[in-house]
Amino acid sequence: MNPHDFLRAEGFGAATLHPLPADASFRRYTRLIGGPRPALLMEAPPPEDTRPFIRIAQHLLANGLSAPEIIAANKTAGLLILEDFGPQTLAQQLDAGADPVPLYAEAAEALARLHAAPPPPGLPAWDAAAMAKATAATFLDWWWPASFGTPASDAVREELATALHDMLAPFAAQGFVHRDYFPANLMRLPARDGARRVGILDFQDAALGHPAYDLVSLVEDARRDVAPEARRAAVAAYLRHRPGTSPNELLAGLAAHGAQRHLRVAALWVRLARRDAKPGYLIHGPRCWRLLARSLSHPVCGPLVEFLDAHVPDDRRGNPPSSPEAT
Repeated sequence: MNPHDFLRAEGFGAATLHPLPADASFRRYTRLIGGPRPALLMEAPPPEDTRPFIRIAQHLLANGLSAPEIIAANKTAGLLILEDFGPQTLAQQLDAGADPVPLYAEAAEALARLHAAPPPPGLPAWDAAAMAKATAATFLDWWWPASFGTPASDAVREELATALHDMLAPFAAQGFVHRDYFPANLMRLPARDGARRVGILDFQDAALGHPAYDLVSLVEDARRDVAPEARRAAVAAYLRHRPGTSPNELLAGLAAHGAQRHLRVAALWVRLARRDAKPGYLIHGPRCWRLLARSLSHPVCGPLVEFLDAHVPDDRRGNPPSSPEAT
């Protein structure tokens, strides 16, 4: 079924379509104006799969959080009609000058609620092994050859896997993690109360992991600088709403998971530029490398520090040159 037939069949045939800007994924979103209710069309045709999105949305709604209601779905064609939370993400509100402190505190409150709920069955693991594999898929497969002009050796691959395992293994998977919990995937819903004030998007890659991964995604955003007072407010709000959490363990977890995430994402921008012809994402590379350096200052990151000191000199820690010949 094509999108137009789907919209007609679900009563949205008269709606005016306003495509939304594309992101790093292959999904497409279109705002539907003039239909039975405010809504968005999500197109995620194969090989994309809408079933995880639907399942996680239902989980969030059942646990008192704000995810878009699924108004209609054609899973075979990868088409969904979703509740429209409005035109501005938290990222856009911040760009427009909104005070970041209350927005980050509210986002952390919703995250604490998300983590406190028992996870749904069947989530994939986002543990040390999975994170090491994901890091290798960007850092070694794309950043390394772009920076050094040759593929990473098997020995380097083994050393990185060991370093990441040794750094992350102390932080066992504890529950649901969103994996991309940052302002571009969040929306403020002022008419709702408590944790429901934050609309949560783009959650289809949720997994079982350590809660620090989501919190560091929020307060050490790969795409924007976070004011120190907003970071402090978010961490304080999270601890307040999860009273059994050890502050010291959480801070160590933030450092370890931040180091893994920043290394992986710094290299992800290189993959997007070279494989997917999206060089604009490279603008975020310097930020990711700065955040990585801050994470590495925590003692828990010692294994990764040793790996990088052995293989990646300080002057190489950044976006690769435009061509191998420039190395």
